[in-house]
Amino acid sequence: MPAPLLCFALGLCLCAAAAASSRGGPRGSATGEQLFKAWASQHRRAYRSEEEFRHRLQIFLDNKQKIDKHNAGNSSFRMGLNQFSDMTFTEFRKKYLWQEPQNCSATMGNFPRSAGPCPKAIDWRKKGKFVSPVKNQGSCGSCWTFSTTGCLESAIAIKTGKLLNLAEQQLIDCAQNFNNFGCSGGLPSQAFEYILYNKGLMDEEAYPYRAQNGTCKFQPQKAVAFIKDVVNISLYDEQGLVQAVGTYNPVSIAFEVREDFVHYQEGVYTSTDCDKTPDKVNHAVLAVGYGEEGGVPFWIVKNSWGTSWGLDGYFNIERGKNMCGLADCASFPVPLL
Repeated sequence: MPAPLLCFALGLCLCAAAAASSRGGPRGSATGEQLFKAWASQHRRAYRSEEEFRHRLQIFLDNKQKIDKHNAGNSSFRMGLNQFSDMTFTEFRKKYLWQEPQNCSATMGNFPRSAGPCPKAIDWRKKGKFVSPVKNQGSCGSCWTFSTTGCLESAIAIKTGKLLNLAEQQLIDCAQNFNNFGCSGGLPSQAFEYILYNKGLMDEEAYPYRAQNGTCKFQPQKAVAFIKDVVNISLYDEQGLVQAVGTYNPVSIAFEVREDFVHYQEGVYTSTDCDKTPDKVNHAVLAVGYGEEGGVPFWIVKNSWGTSWGLDGYFNIERGKNMCGLADCASFPVPLL
């Protein structure tokens, strides 16, 4: 088929799939299969056999049914199909979330709370070049490294005006002695301690990301970012977190991801099912600001699942209720300049 006709045919397929989606066609119907084929083409999925195709199709349709049911209700956030829609939550959890339990309850808070006022709202992305672009961790539970580098990148940029691109792979390969586990999980607070005592972190160009565990290749002479202190916000102190983000810089946080969060699309995420205790958190991210929408206060959070997920790689989550434990493991570094 000539290229223009191929493009035209694909366009018809996508239009038909979208129309089927809006009609909410039968789960096993041809329209459901058309939608899945269009989705698979968009996300460059190639399945090894007809059996695998059918298996993924069923998972996709199950996920779509959950998304449609959620969106038909009265919720503060919407869900949508994304790059994870042919995976079960069990599969997703194994690939993208922490496998090793990370309990930060033993971390002593040392954040100096003050009585001064905080801004009513703040978004560090809008205050200058202080937040690095959204990255993609791939199939590796290394979210903690992206939270760590993003936080340190912002802290340095706010003080110097220079926005670095730091090496997550160094943390995966080298920070095990600080109770981190590479692609199986870790905590930003422990990663900050590693950078402090290791005397530096290299940049992405010198130590490229590989999304898998490897041997440590740190070269001290190529370190570009340094830390002189680590600040831990006390367990459950969400107002302290507001003060830190509003006064200092973006802050690394962790929370518990549940199934509905994987397909978050827009709005203010909230959950009545997730836990709020520090032994249940399984994903680290970066709080870059906060605000209010329709009377609901929320956090603005940078994720590490690429820009096609959520709000261009970000999400909003309800503020003031320690939602899913987001105030359990908050920390940030003081850069050594």
